[in-house]
Amino acid sequence: MTDQPTQPEQPTQPEQPNVPPQQAYGAVPHPMSPQDEKTWATLVHIAPFVAAIVGLPFLGPLIVFLVFKDRGPFVRFHAAQALNFQIIVTIAFWVFGLLSLVLIGIPFLIATGIAWVVLSIIAAVKANNGEWYRYPMTPELVK
Repeated sequence: MTDQPTQPEQPTQPEQPNVPPQQAYGAVPHPMSPQDEKTWATLVHIAPFVAAIVGLPFLGPLIVFLVFKDRGPFVRFHAAQALNFQIIVTIAFWVFGLLSLVLIGIPFLIATGIAWVVLSIIAAVKANNGEWYRYPMTPELVK
């Protein structure tokens, strides 16, 4: 018998199953269909009525803006418009609420409430029809 050095066997790598590559964190989300964009754009104008129960009507548009802003230009536009309007309306409610303690704010508080409801409904209808709608006299705080 001759002593020849033997080479150790190389371990074989197990075959990897066909796994699709994982989407990287921060990757661009899939765009929405036009119907989904219209639906979310409509809901973003209605959401403040629900969020107003806890006293934060801007909360609904804020959540929709943060979650869906990169999913389509139509829903981003309407979410930004709704968020801008709700921030301004919330500030107006606080200011006129404080002024109502001296009675001067009561008519302004009522007018703001009526404008809030009417303009939100108009915006929801316009969004549902696929139209681009800007609230009147509302600065662009969020773009």
